[in-house]
Amino acid sequence: MLRKHAWRNLVLIGLALVWAGTPLLAQEGGEAAASYDINKVTLDTLWVLFTAFLVFWMNAGFGLLETGFCRAKNAVNILAKNVIVFAISSIAFFLVGFAIMFGDGNSFMGLTGWLLAGVDNSPATGEAYQGVYSALNWTGVPLSAKFFFQLVFAGTAATIVSGAVAERIKFISFIAFSFVLTAVIYPIGGHWAWGGGWLQQMGFADFAGSTVVHSIGGWAALMGVLILGARTGKYGPKGRINVIPGHNMGFATLGTLILWLGWFGFNPGSTMAADFGAISTIALNTNMAAAAGCVAATAASWLLMKKPDLSMLLNGTLAGLVAITAGCNAVSSLGAMAIGAIAGFIVVPSVMMFDRIRVDDPVGALSVHLVNGMFGTLAVGVFAVEGGLLYGGGFQKLWVQFVGVAAIGALVAVGTAVTWLALKYTIGVRVSEEEELEGLDVGEHGMEAYPGFVQARAQQPATEIV
Repeated sequence: MLRKHAWRNLVLIGLALVWAGTPLLAQEGGEAAASYDINKVTLDTLWVLFTAFLVFWMNAGFGLLETGFCRAKNAVNILAKNVIVFAISSIAFFLVGFAIMFGDGNSFMGLTGWLLAGVDNSPATGEAYQGVYSALNWTGVPLSAKFFFQLVFAGTAATIVSGAVAERIKFISFIAFSFVLTAVIYPIGGHWAWGGGWLQQMGFADFAGSTVVHSIGGWAALMGVLILGARTGKYGPKGRINVIPGHNMGFATLGTLILWLGWFGFNPGSTMAADFGAISTIALNTNMAAAAGCVAATAASWLLMKKPDLSMLLNGTLAGLVAITAGCNAVSSLGAMAIGAIAGFIVVPSVMMFDRIRVDDPVGALSVHLVNGMFGTLAVGVFAVEGGLLYGGGFQKLWVQFVGVAAIGALVAVGTAVTWLALKYTIGVRVSEEEELEGLDVGEHGMEAYPGFVQARAQQPATEIV
C-alpha cells in the first residue's frame, strides 16, 4: 500500500512540476505565446515524452531478443552494442542528424539548425511558427521534446543493424558505422519522407516509419551482412546449412514482449499530440497487426517446418508490428489484421530464403525489418481507407509508395555499402577467426556473461539442414 501511494505521489509531483513550468514557457515565447493553448501544450508534451520513453525502453527489448537468439559466448558483446548504439546515436543526431533531417534546406536535405541552435519559437504551430525547423511546425510541443522523440527513432534504426551482424563484427567498427548512419544516412532518408523533402511533397505516406526507420535499418544491416560474410561454420559445401541455435529463448521471448509494449509508444506517439481518438485507433491497429502476425507466423512455421517454431512466432509478431507502422493511422482494424497476417506469414519463408542464398542473419532482422518494412509501406497504397487500391483509389497512392520504398532503399544501400567498405579497408570490420570461435565476450571485452556457471554438458552440435 505504501509503495502504491509513493508511486501516485511521484506522478502527481511530476505533473505539478510540468504545470508549474508552463508560465515560464509562455514568458519565453513572448508574443507567440498567445498563439497556443498552454494547457494543450502541456498535455501534448507529456504525451510525446512518455511515448518517447517507451520507445527508448525498446532498446532493452532489442538487447534481450538478440542475446537470446545468439550464443552465450557473445552475450556481453551484443548487450554492449545495444547500450552504446543509443549513446552514439544521441551524440550524432544532436550534432548534425536532426538538422539534416528537419532543418530548413532543400528537397534533398536540411541545411540549417545545427546543434539545435537554430531560430525556433516552438510550441507555436502553423503560420505562427517562426524558425528553421518548419517541417515540424505541425506539432505544438517544445523543440527539445521534438528532438528527443525523433532521436529515439534514429536510435532504433541503428539498433536493427546490431542483430544482423552479430557474433563476428568488431565493436569499434559497429560504433563508427552507427555514428555515420544516424548522423548522415538516416537523416537524409528521413528528410525526404518527413522533413519536407521531395517524397513528402509527392504524398509519400509512412506515418511512423516502416520505411524511414525499419527499412533503413534493414538495408544498412543487409549491406553489413554481405560485406562481413557469414559466421564461421554456418554454411558447408553443396548447399549445406548448419543451424546455430541461440542460447536463451526466454530472453528472446521477454525481449519480444518488451518490443510489443514499446510499439504502443512508437506508433501512437507519432501523433505527437494527445489526440485521444487518433491514439486509440492507432493503438488498436498496432495490436491487431501484431496479434495477426503472431498467429500467421505460427501457422506458416507449422506448415513449412512441421513445428510451431518459437523463433518464427516471435519474429512474426515483430513483422506484424513493423508492417503496420507505416499505415497504422490510415487503415481499418480489419485492414491492420490483414497487413499483420501477411507480414507474419511471409517472415517464415523469408528467413528460410536468406539462409538458402547464404545471407547469414542470426536474428532474422532482414526478414522482419527490411522485407516487412517495405511490404508495410506498400500496403498503405492498398489498404488505406482514403485513396487505397481496395477502396477505389486506383494505383496512384501505391505508385507513390513504391517510389518512396525504392528511392530510400537505393539511398541507404549505396550509402551504407560505401561506409562498410570504407571501414573494411581501414580499421577492418570482422574479428579474427580465433576470436570468433572463442567468443567476442572474451576477445572484445575481456569478460564473460556467465562466469559463475559450470558447463554441465557439451554444447549441442549445430544441426545440419540440407
